[in-house]
Formats: sequence, C-alpha cells, structure tokens
Amino acid sequence: MRLLDQMVAMALAAFPPYHGGTAATAFQSGPVSEAGFQAYLPQLRGEAQRAGISQRTIDLAFSNLQFSPRTVELDRAQPGGTAGNPAIPPFAPYRREHVNPAIIGNGKRVYAANASRLSQIGRRYGVEPTVMLAIFGHETSYGVVTGNFDLLNSLASLAYEGRRRQLFTDEFIATLRLMDRGYPRSQLKGSWAGATGYPQFLPSVYLRVAADGDGDGRANIWSNQADALASIGNYLSSAGWKPNVPWGVPVTVPAGLNRSGLGARVTSPRCERVHGRHSGWKTMGEWRRLGIAPQGRGLPENELATLLEPDGPTETAYLLTTNYRTILDYNCSNFYALSVGLLADAIAR
Repeated sequence: MRLLDQMVAMALAAFPPYHGGTAATAFQSGPVSEAGFQAYLPQLRGEAQRAGISQRTIDLAFSNLQFSPRTVELDRAQPGGTAGNPAIPPFAPYRREHVNPAIIGNGKRVYAANASRLSQIGRRYGVEPTVMLAIFGHETSYGVVTGNFDLLNSLASLAYEGRRRQLFTDEFIATLRLMDRGYPRSQLKGSWAGATGYPQFLPSVYLRVAADGDGDGRANIWSNQADALASIGNYLSSAGWKPNVPWGVPVTVPAGLNRSGLGARVTSPRCERVHGRHSGWKTMGEWRRLGIAPQGRGLPENELATLLEPDGPTETAYLLTTNYRTILDYNCSNFYALSVGLLADAIAR
C-alpha cells in the first residue's frame, strides 16, 4: 500500500465507525455488491439534493457512479474497527525510510525552486516554510504520488459500505461542491480514502482552507506547488500554529530520570492513544532542571513542551511544543509528526 493511503487511513481512524440510521442505512458488515450499491444511490442522491448541490452536478455525477470493491477492501483492512492495543513498532526504521538523503535532497531542490514564494507564504501564515515543504514531501513525495482513485466512486462506495457513513457522505457532497465550483471530475482523483491533491486534503478540508499561493485567484492544489504550499500553511495556521516556535527538539534523557510523576493529567478527546504516549506539559526550564538537555538548538525557558520517548528510555527522546500538536492535527500519528519535523529540520540545514 502506498504511503499516502496509510497516512489517510491513520487520520480516518480518529473518526468512530458510524452505526446510526435505519436497517436500510446500517453498516454493511457482510458482502457488498454493485447491485447493493446501485440500490443505495437514491439515498445518496437525496442527501446531495438536500445539501443544495446543483441539479446539473447531481445529474452529471450520478450518471456513471460505479461501485469500487477495491476501496472497500482497503478500508476494511485498516485498524480502528477492532479491539485491542497492538504493540507499537520502533520509530527508528520508520525514520530511516521517510527522512533519508534522497527525500531530504529532493526537499532542498523544491525549496530552492520556490524560495521566494515560500518566504512570502511563510510570512502570510506565520508557519516555517520547511514544515510546509516537509508535509508536501511526506504526503506525495513533492507531488509525484497523488493517487488515481476516482473520488466520487470511492467516497460513494465507502458511504454505501457504512462503517463511517456520515463522514464519507459528507466528503462525497464536498466533492460535488468542488464540481459546482468548476473543478472537473477528471481532476478529482486521489487516495482510496478520498484525500486529493499535493497536500492530500479531504474535499471538505479543501473547502475550508485551500488557499491561492501565486495570486491568480485559484487554489489549485492538484498541479500548482505554490497553491498547495499556501494551503498547507493555511491549514496549520488555522489549527493554531504558533509563529517562531520550533515543533520540538531532540533531547537526551538522564538514565536515572523518575518518570512516575511525568504522565499527562488530561486525556485527549481525539486520537487518545497517540496523545497518550506524551508526558504532561512542563516549561523548558523545568525540563532542564530534570536534567533533560536538548541536542542542538533549544527552546525558550518558558516554552511549554511534552516529552515523547518513541523508542524507549535508552534512545533519543523529543520535547514537543504545541506546534507538534498542530502537525498531529494534520495527521494524528506520532511517527508522521516526528518525521515531518525532522525532515523540515534536515531541509533547513
């Protein structure tokens, strides 16, 4: 499975399975079929009509919707719908795969080609340009791998299957809104789970934060790097990015650190397992007094940070700021967020 599919699947794991509705709209736990899909479509068409989608777009979209069994197969293979807490693999191999010389080198080349525009976008949104670029690189290898699933077919199939029916119905309708805005269906392709364009936005995210990066009045995240990077910057800014604060720093943890009182006191309402690996918040000054020393650049003494030890007490740990939580908002995976931060730092060097 491609990286972007894995990333979207982890993000979607934050949404609980949908079990509401009548028997006719319940989760299709058994076999699914083209016939069952076609029988479901009038219900989906009604949802689109109630949402105010133009009749022209509805007629155009529903004239050739096709069930995508591959989409449902991939969705059912994802974690999140089963009980249990599988063992967390080590971060180091993931880091070697996603923060390596080739990816760093490509990032530096894209940065050099877009330096002036990136600087403008960074000032506009208060986000470090290399962080935007690292997300671009992590999501689609700087635009090389964006997915070729037809969004309408995939999203309609996932709505029919029903495990997250309301989510995928909403995303299907958001895709229709993009068509209402003049984007052709041929352009609306992406991951099996509905993520599209260079930033791999779900359609509803595009509607919320897509931004024009080059001043042509259009937010084209499918083939325009400036627009894609501006959209990523706007996403992070809207999610609470704090200007001029690093995402975090690698640290060395003393062997004798007493961790018994470091646990978080508040449970996150979203992605609980991801956030549950972090300590409670302390200022950098408090962490220093515990003997935890940054490797390289540090953070201001009064900056709040949490401790994450992804590979255990004897390996490199990280002190993470609120900006790290903003990267988690983009994709709720510690490995994803760490690799984005580390890739951004490597591109900047």
